[in-house]
This record gives sequence, structure tokens and C-alpha cells, in this order.
Amino acid sequence: MGARPDHTGQLTAEAPRAAIVIAAYNAEATLERALRSAFAQTVPVEVLVVDDASQDGTAELAERLSGPVPGAVVLRQPRNAGPAAARNRAIAAAAAPWIAVLDADDHMAPDRIARLVQEAEAKGLDFLADDIYQVSETAPTATGQRLWSPQDFGRMQVSLAFFAEANTHGSRGRRSELGFVKPLMRRAFLQAHGLRYAETLRLAEDYMLYAQALAAGAAFQLVDPRGYFAVHRENSLSGQHSTADLGALVQADRALLGRPDLEAAARAAIRRHCRQVHKEWAWRRMIDAVRAGDLRSIAALGLEPPAVTAALMGKLLQQAWLRSRRRFAPGGDRARRS
Repeated sequence: MGARPDHTGQLTAEAPRAAIVIAAYNAEATLERALRSAFAQTVPVEVLVVDDASQDGTAELAERLSGPVPGAVVLRQPRNAGPAAARNRAIAAAAAPWIAVLDADDHMAPDRIARLVQEAEAKGLDFLADDIYQVSETAPTATGQRLWSPQDFGRMQVSLAFFAEANTHGSRGRRSELGFVKPLMRRAFLQAHGLRYAETLRLAEDYMLYAQALAAGAAFQLVDPRGYFAVHRENSLSGQHSTADLGALVQADRALLGRPDLEAAARAAIRRHCRQVHKEWAWRRMIDAVRAGDLRSIAALGLEPPAVTAALMGKLLQQAWLRSRRRFAPGGDRARRS
């Protein structure tokens, strides 16, 4: 990786075209496949693994596999600080002109980075995302299911309004949001605008970085798949979030809405996204308050914005209806008591 014969036939090191960033936490079971796919890229790359204070053998595995590979670096976080902090540390240590994120349980085709770099440079882009293949552990290279589009669409421009709308659950379902893509990112653009992953977020940190880049004027395109395979797991960290995670995302959306230079369509789309997350956050707070018997917090939820309060009432009525069905169904609670 990173060495090519010169005109004399001698092997010489080439400057890396991209830095592949892998944040890893308790990823011992999947990291080897991810790393080997990074090492197999057909253009010179840096590979930066950041172990986020794993409790298993992730760091040792990364060091063993990376040791013989030129351009591969393993960094260890002193404490678990989340994927945003881990990726930021890798970006700060990278030297290549392009940044590509690879999750520790995913993998890539060998020519993916070469194709993306060539296209991004030819088009003068700051961000180039490819639609990703959604696969299972039993079929890790299947190409039948995609994140964004089941058919080829060629190429499309991504605006902030389009991106924010594409991250709202209503139209495409929870696991088809555009924030899940892993774009090639121009490092000079990130540096020029002071952009990094928001370390206050452990949910949707990708979405927020891409949204901030678009707000700063990034030239961003989405293309057909180039070979990123996202492996779905029921216990994946990306599918888990706490009440605090949702609250932090609401605050991040509100901060983004504070930019005075947003176009009207983008502002409206971000507001819809924020409102949706706010509804989820309020519902989680309701659950937490009920479990804790915290009547004051339950009452305070009545002071939420009208759309949020209406959503809470709808959820409560739905839960009451479901409970009544279970109670009066044959073999339900009422039957068991008689």
C-alpha cells in the first residue's frame, strides 16, 4: 500500500490520495474485514484506526494487522468519547487531501476510493457520496439492497434542503436516511470552514457534519454505488440512542437554524427534521418520567410546542388502545384474573 515502481523499476512511496478513518469500539469481531478492505485499495491511502477505549481486543488486533502496512496508524483514546471524537482525532492526524470514513463493521470494494477520488477531482467537488449496499453478515457482498435507490440514478446534486428532507423519517423509513452515507470529503474544505464532527453528539453526528458543510457551501453530489457495504446488525451502536442523545440532536439542529445565511427551503426542511426529533425526544422523556414516577416532569411536557404535545397525546392514546386490546383479548389480563 502506497508503493509503486518508478521509471527505474524501483519501488518508491507515493503520497496517499485519501485517508481512511476507522473509529473502533469493541469491534474485535468485525475489524479485520474492514481493515483488509482498506489495505486492499488500488490507490495509495493512509489508514487511521482510532480505538475508542475498547474493552475487548480491538486495539491489539488493529496494531497487529496494521504493523506491517505502510501508512497505517493506530491511535488509542484514553477514555471512551464516542465516534465523533475518534474520527476528529484521525482527521487531525491525517495528511491526505481526501477523508473517507469506514465503520469498523463495514467494508469496501478495492477500487472504491480510486473511483471516488477520480470523480471528485474531475468534478471539482468537496463531498462525493455513493449510495451504499445494505448487507447482512451471511451475505456481506450482496448488491441487491441499497440505502437510497433500488435502481441506478446516475448522479444528483445534494442541497441542504434536499439533504435535511432526506433525513426525515416520514418519507423513506428510519434506515434509508441520507445521513448514513459515507462520502469522500475534501480535507481542505473541512479545514477552511473549521468543520469537525460534533463531539456532543453520539447520534447523527454524520448528518450534522454534512449539513454544516452544505450550509457552508460545499459542492456535494450523490452517485450510484461504488462499493461501500454496510453490514446490518441488530445490536449496532448506530441503531441505539438515549434520551440525552436525542436532546443533543435537537440542540444541534437549533444551532444550525441560528445561521442567518440559510435559504428558506433549507430552513424549512431543518425545522421539520428538528420537530420530528423533538417529538421522539419528548416521548422518551415521558417514558423516563413515568418509570421514575416523576410527576413534575410529566406535567412539564405539557408546555412543549403544540405539535410536540399533539404527538405525545397521540402516542399516549395509541398505547392506551393497545393495552385495552391486550386486556380484553382472549387469554389477556382480564381472562387471567378470572
